[in-house]
Amino acid sequence: MIYLDNAATSYPKPESVYQRIDHILRHTGGNPGRSGHRMALDASRVIFEARESAARLFNIKNASRIVFTKNATEAINIAFKGILRQEEHVVTTSIEHNAVVKPLKRLEARGVQVTQLKVDKNGWVEPKDIEKAIRKETKLISVVHASNVFGAILPVAEIGRICRKKNVLFMVDAAQTAGAMPIDIEALNVDIFAATGHKSLFGPQGTGLLYVREGIEPLPFIDGGTGEDDELVEIPDRLESGTINTPGIGGLGAGIEFLLKEGVKKIRRYEEGLIRQILDGLSGIKGIEIIGPQDEKKRTHLVSFNMQGKDPSDIGYRLDNEFGIMLRCGLHCAPCAHRSAGTYPSGAVRVSPGYFNTADDIEEFLRGVREISCGF
Repeated sequence: MIYLDNAATSYPKPESVYQRIDHILRHTGGNPGRSGHRMALDASRVIFEARESAARLFNIKNASRIVFTKNATEAINIAFKGILRQEEHVVTTSIEHNAVVKPLKRLEARGVQVTQLKVDKNGWVEPKDIEKAIRKETKLISVVHASNVFGAILPVAEIGRICRKKNVLFMVDAAQTAGAMPIDIEALNVDIFAATGHKSLFGPQGTGLLYVREGIEPLPFIDGGTGEDDELVEIPDRLESGTINTPGIGGLGAGIEFLLKEGVKKIRRYEEGLIRQILDGLSGIKGIEIIGPQDEKKRTHLVSFNMQGKDPSDIGYRLDNEFGIMLRCGLHCAPCAHRSAGTYPSGAVRVSPGYFNTADDIEEFLRGVREISCGF
């Protein structure tokens, strides 16, 4: 069995993640922030330490501005629906995940104005085009850090500088980059930052986070679930209504601690090598069309591709059943991105190695693709 679907959910996790979750479930049964007894205090400590670890990883000055969510989709919805108002304007791109596209469509029906900028053949958007799209009603620029279809890493540092100069809020969807490459919130001038826990942060499914810079106060997405009047509750509690996922957040904290210890730059270099191996191998197979940049340094740790005249789902099925190789096929919850790539409606095959994959894994994957290519 070779798992190459880490852009969906990373597997396996560091051993410390499994151990942390097991320990919390067995020995930390209290509700964080709800009682004063020792188990509740232990649970609060788990949440606090995970928040502090995330702040260190992303160079966030005030850890209390980090809100834990169940995934990046929830984080993005909290931000959009808590901040944007009727007649305000948002600029985004044509390669966003549905976690961005669908909430904006809902808000557009309620009077929010949306501009969706097209990308080039590699999934790249020019910062100057974003600057040109800004107008007096513009409240927010929202871009994906790296496309989950093209793999292309967008120029978020340049976009952040433009937003700061124009006094426009800047939001980054880092679902595919958080943990996979170094991210410095301060250096990038990011105001709002959404990430999922179960991909390159090595946390379990059902975890994510939202960072909101001080001075930005979204309305609660869910009301209630705290012991005080809602108007008196501050971030993060105001946006973490109800009992939160202590075992999951503890596991996420362990995953982030692994990243801090191992070094994100080291992980990035290793995964770049695997991506280079994939790009070189696929380029040598007749009929393969690679989506996105050919330079591994310009993309995150995924490669989407198609085989000429063949359905991507058939390729994925054969790789799984004949070669024991698991990856993802289809639209990847990003039909707009596939429209931009010219691969809608069938989508593409996406291979996404992780830190625990090897060069031998990649060679087996390439062998499978070669055999399928010859066997059709």
